[in-house]
Amino acid sequence: MSGIRLGTDSFHTYEEGIKREWIVGNGIGGYASSTIIGAGARTYHGLLVAAPKNSPGRVLLLSSLDEELSINEETYPLATHKYPGTVHPEGFTHLSKFILAPSPLWVYQPGDFTVKKKIFMVHNSNTTCVLYEIRCRREGALLRISPLVNARSFHGTTRSNDISFSQRTEPKGVKLESSNGFVFWLSSNLQYHAEPKWYYNFEYDIEKDRGLSFQEDNFNPGYFESKLKLGTSYFFIAASTENISSFTLEKAEDLYTREVYRQNLFAFNSRLTEPFALKLLRATDSFIVKHPSTGEKTIIAGYPWFSDWGRDAMISLPGLVLIPRRFEDAKSILKNFAGNCRKGLIPNNFPAFGGEPAYNTVDASLWFIHSLSRYFAYTEDLLFLSDIWETVEEIIDNYSKGTDFGIGMDSDYLIKQGPQLTWMDAKVNNNPVTPRAGKACEINALWYNALRTACSLGDLLGKETSSYDTLAAGVASNFEKVFWNPEANCLYDIVSEDKEGNQIKDPSIRPNQIFAVSLPYTMLSPEKEKAIVDRVEKDLLTPFGLRTLSADNPSYIGFYKGGPEGRDSAYHNGTVWPWLLGPYVKAYRKVHNYSKKSLEDMRSLLQGFDTHLEIAGIGTVSELFDGNYPYSPDGCIAQAWSVAELLRAYVEDVLGIAP
Repeated sequence: MSGIRLGTDSFHTYEEGIKREWIVGNGIGGYASSTIIGAGARTYHGLLVAAPKNSPGRVLLLSSLDEELSINEETYPLATHKYPGTVHPEGFTHLSKFILAPSPLWVYQPGDFTVKKKIFMVHNSNTTCVLYEIRCRREGALLRISPLVNARSFHGTTRSNDISFSQRTEPKGVKLESSNGFVFWLSSNLQYHAEPKWYYNFEYDIEKDRGLSFQEDNFNPGYFESKLKLGTSYFFIAASTENISSFTLEKAEDLYTREVYRQNLFAFNSRLTEPFALKLLRATDSFIVKHPSTGEKTIIAGYPWFSDWGRDAMISLPGLVLIPRRFEDAKSILKNFAGNCRKGLIPNNFPAFGGEPAYNTVDASLWFIHSLSRYFAYTEDLLFLSDIWETVEEIIDNYSKGTDFGIGMDSDYLIKQGPQLTWMDAKVNNNPVTPRAGKACEINALWYNALRTACSLGDLLGKETSSYDTLAAGVASNFEKVFWNPEANCLYDIVSEDKEGNQIKDPSIRPNQIFAVSLPYTMLSPEKEKAIVDRVEKDLLTPFGLRTLSADNPSYIGFYKGGPEGRDSAYHNGTVWPWLLGPYVKAYRKVHNYSKKSLEDMRSLLQGFDTHLEIAGIGTVSELFDGNYPYSPDGCIAQAWSVAELLRAYVEDVLGIAP
């Protein structure tokens, strides 16, 4: 796959270095992640953030490895840490290259040494391996590596009096056990020496900027050490929740070769060859994981902090698993969410990655039907469609009769719902920022699409679908009357009622209306669809996605910054979301009659993300961007639907590779 190479201009200062982060996943929800200069800048950074079975969430176990080379009186630290008022040591000054191809690779050149370091995770295992190739041009050199460990939720911070560790030295490393019950191993072909102590007051600058807890202590159980020979030496360190005391250098190198092969095979099976598509394809892999309780596959909504969310999973499914032709994974994901459907509601999320699902979403079930139809379009798998059809019937039956959270069909055939149930669900002090209770334009576009989809798929199965056809006709007869805003020549965002029963129509220009054009089944005339796209282009389009609110609106917030309250207030009131470019590209091409110019316009728009792949989360796509120039990235460094919809739009709507 295509690689990404960064030189010293990307990390010539500490401040520049922490703006670029890397992440690799393990297929079961765990990951390794940090900045490219090795400095932890988030509570979520760590070389082993595990997702152990029967754990309430992900756990940080190995924070970092502090490497140090010495010869005679000269010492060269490779680590970088932030403490109050200082950065120490400044190992990034020896860093000459960072390469992502396919796993992270660092090249350091301190003094008479050249150090190449690779980090990867063993697929389907809470195991991180670090491989070192060290060229030494003088005799008498020494390598020392000091692990900094923890045993806490990846959301929090730890102080030395919060936790303690016991250790047992083993022939090839050490077994560590924390006072809160976590056991893990460190293994290496370097000699381990126990010398326990705490390191105090690490600072995480990104958390500080976010108004969250940003200082903590980490435990150092001892150090690994070896003399270096003249020429090239090879070493490894592995960290795992499994007993890896039998690990050897040969074993670690073999596991690396297998992981590279797995990723190359994944790319080969996708049948994609276009360079930009391959870059996005590589970013899809870490989001597909095995659900800890069901054993089926699921989709992590975003790294580092999200778990699996129904809405995100269903929107992401076409781009993450259908475009790469991972059809068995697609079936497994659909089965996983269908198996957890209750009263017609697909789960909103599985808290703490494995907890009991929450169902407070109105759109996840409608996106489920859409994703099922896309799965069938790619596979023509009638058997699976038949197996899962009952879930489609359950969704439509409950939505038409009414289900939890005030979700149900009104007398005009349109769906209404309670507050904070659409994708714009941020809240401040438990108060929804954009409540959107009532009838939402995109929910009813999705409802019509689901009904028409059910008619089409049901007919293939020989099912009776006349009731769905009747419902769809009812929706179509009322949608335009309720939602069309003649003054703005686009759709009202929300239509609701006040306490006296008076109808209130929200004229806010938001991107939700784009789905009334982009979905497979739509209700408006070509002229009105074109007007919607024109309005979205004029008021909401940026180089990195659609704004969530027009800048002309008094509630618009152009920068996503500050503490939780400030950021949540901006989350859907101006912040730009890349995933919305997926439906925008599809709608734009449609209303411009799939012209050659529309093709080139959309190709240029999507390829604009090529530079973004080298900042923020290296090789992946951020959750969101500021609404104002220069559109700085923020939120999660790797967001499933950002990657998925950019890849899907690029492959299906630009390259023209579609079923």
